[in-house]
Amino acid sequence: MTLSRCGWVPSTNALYVAYHDNEWGVPCHDERRLFEMLNLEGAQAGLSWSTILNKRATYRLAFDDWDARKIALYDADKVAQLLADPGIVRNRLKIAAAITNARAYLRLCDDEGGLDAYLWGFVGGVPVQGGIAAAPTKTTLSDQLSKDLLKRGFKFVGPTIVYAYLQGIGVVNDHAPHCYLYAGTGSAPLP
Repeated sequence: MTLSRCGWVPSTNALYVAYHDNEWGVPCHDERRLFEMLNLEGAQAGLSWSTILNKRATYRLAFDDWDARKIALYDADKVAQLLADPGIVRNRLKIAAAITNARAYLRLCDDEGGLDAYLWGFVGGVPVQGGIAAAPTKTTLSDQLSKDLLKRGFKFVGPTIVYAYLQGIGVVNDHAPHCYLYAGTGSAPLP
């Protein structure tokens, strides 16, 4: 039996299939993964998600398994090392954003208790149900969250990046109605 998946998933790409089936749209409450995905979505800006998926293991090694306390202390030597690493996107602005985001994340942890409490607080702890034929690239929710993250000092968190992030971590369920992972119950309507 062949499972029906969202149209963006190439069935011949095992990495994409695994990401779709096991991560994308699955509600995430793990702080480290929430921080990782925020930065990977920013690194993806202007690139394909497959580029980032293919580099994710190297990103974890290069960025100390996304330990924000370590990343917040990165210096010029570490930045030079990252810029020389072909296993990640070697973009100075995106690398600087990860460091800035680590510092902003640590402040957010002090202020809000972490990304889990912060993000899920925007939707009352319940995933938002999307799953329409053509998912939007941004919404009122992603606009609001983007503005707040920017005020808190985060970088590469525009409304389109934030919407993709919300989809990826399951705050928004945008599995297509024909997808076997589509679940229309227990979710709030898309704002």
